[in-house]
Amino acid sequence: MKRILVVDDDVTFSKIIENYLKKNGYDTDCCHNIKDAVTLLSQQQYVVLLLDYRLPDGTGLDVMAAEKKSGRYTPAIIMTSFNDVRTAVKAMRSGAFDYITKPVNQEELLMRLAEAIQTKEANEHSGTSTHEPFLMPFVEGVSPEAQKLQHQIQLIAPTDMSVIIYGESGTGKEYVARQIHHKSERSKYPFIAVDCGTLSTELAASELFGHVKGAFTGALNDKTGKFEAANGGTLFLDEMGNLDYGIQVKLLRALQEKIIVPVGSNREISFDVRIIAATNEDIKAGSGNGKFREDLYHRLNEFTINVPALRQRRSDLPLFVEYFIKESNHALKKTVEHVTPEVMELFEQYDWPGNIRELKNIVKRLVLLAAGSTATKDDLPDDMLLNIRYPSVDPGTDLKLWQENKERELIEKTLIAVKYNKQKAAKLLNINRSTLYAKMDKYKISG
Repeated sequence: MKRILVVDDDVTFSKIIENYLKKNGYDTDCCHNIKDAVTLLSQQQYVVLLLDYRLPDGTGLDVMAAEKKSGRYTPAIIMTSFNDVRTAVKAMRSGAFDYITKPVNQEELLMRLAEAIQTKEANEHSGTSTHEPFLMPFVEGVSPEAQKLQHQIQLIAPTDMSVIIYGESGTGKEYVARQIHHKSERSKYPFIAVDCGTLSTELAASELFGHVKGAFTGALNDKTGKFEAANGGTLFLDEMGNLDYGIQVKLLRALQEKIIVPVGSNREISFDVRIIAATNEDIKAGSGNGKFREDLYHRLNEFTINVPALRQRRSDLPLFVEYFIKESNHALKKTVEHVTPEVMELFEQYDWPGNIRELKNIVKRLVLLAAGSTATKDDLPDDMLLNIRYPSVDPGTDLKLWQENKERELIEKTLIAVKYNKQKAAKLLNINRSTLYAKMDKYKISG
């Protein structure tokens, strides 16, 4: 059976998750701190790491770092109860495969685990190590920002220029890279993606350039590096800013000479690849403070593409939602047709810190939980609802209007927190239920 490591300091919660996973065909090991997790990782390989964000001796990101140091890529799902998607986005930027919020919906957890395992197996089969599973075809969008992006892709694709793609986590940088490759003359050759955030310092050279048997402890067979595997095609270096400085030196030399030497070998191998790099950091600034080599930056920066955040292209939201509903129906064998107008209105008001990846996850959750053909607000995660910035009228110097805006916001957030239990909401607000109903009517608060 597939084995999962669960790390959470809540012993009762861990036991519940362990029993549930065992009932659904998974073996599990549970521990409650980073120290014990590191010990287990040294003794056992796992298909997924299920990690609480906050632990007694650090965070789940520390567990991820320990696994990365071992040279293995094991997808990690971060669990957070902070009612803040930004915490999860931080985890995604650090290399987490996905996140799930507490209280954990058990069906959603199984779905996330299945996706993580499927991606891990696909990566091992294809020899890639990326974890951004954007698929073709995809929604191009109709917003001015989306049209500008497509124009840049059409412009640069036929050339052989190196490209740096900038964008926040979850905006679809790998999709853009694949589009460039697909529309280029190299499209009949491989597209190899490497997640630089998952490369350990010790094994990065082996991953990129390959090694020969016996080159180091654990090198039991010859290994073909990513450069050689991508020969004739495109090598996509995701999260380029995470590369160790020493590897940057070797990478620059390889790009200048168009020759690689596998670790432990004297044999020089010529290659012909196009490099596309992606990052959510300002590596130009990094080149100024010594974190990223300036000469490597200029070698890669022949053309720059900025992928817009989802909040900058809100007119594309309906297209993305429709696409993700169809994709989720296919994956989950459901027949959801649409979301309610209220859900779309909330989508318009939300800030989307996790961008398209977050939208995809939320739509898939809606489809999973929907009882019929329409997905409703009741199936949205509470942490999302708590972080929606409801539009309000500028009160100017009108003190009464300012107070009403604040009162409306407090009532809405309290109702969300208690899942619209009016009795609990009234008690928390220190008013009676008839007053609460009157204020909900006044401010046109549904629920």
